[in-house]
Amino acid sequence: MKILMLMLMMVISPVLQAQESTQTPEQILFNDPATPRLGAKDARLTLVSFTDYNCPYCKQFDPLLERLVKENPDVAVVIKLLPFRGASSISAGRAALTVWQQQPDKFMALHQRMMAKKGPQDEESIDAAIAKVGLAPVKVTPESYLQLKTNVEIAEVLGIQGTPATIIGDQLVAGAISWDDLNKIVNAQLEKVKNGKG
Repeated sequence: MKILMLMLMMVISPVLQAQESTQTPEQILFNDPATPRLGAKDARLTLVSFTDYNCPYCKQFDPLLERLVKENPDVAVVIKLLPFRGASSISAGRAALTVWQQQPDKFMALHQRMMAKKGPQDEESIDAAIAKVGLAPVKVTPESYLQLKTNVEIAEVLGIQGTPATIIGDQLVAGAISWDDLNKIVNAQLEKVKNGKG
């Protein structure tokens, strides 16, 4: 994890200065209020999930992350939307981030609905998902675009070339892994944290 933080410091620091941000790279990664989060508030282990609403592997993997936080009170997941799959990934990501900014209590329902859609998103499916969770049409904010841009910059720093990609403790896990593998890695990382090595 220290190597990840050093890499982030070197590359993200100039971006943060240009944006006149007071956040540290660690805050941007794990505790950015503009980034959706689920699970424990004071988690012993916080995973960072880079995901895309158009990615079929993300759609398989995302429910495992939800299950993980439900079953483990020591774990949280930060959701970094990464629009790798075209214009509708950007549109879906901006809509979801705007909902997170304006009505965070509705975010999870929208996130789950967009992840459940078979095939890629389009403007119609995004609008339908928003309506289905009881929201008025969303007027995306400029901040939602800046957040996606920051997520892309972070992914570039970390060498992420596809979704899903998940930071679990001191590991960057590429792709969708099984429930058993996810549990194994999470438990090993929790053990490191418990022993003061994380």
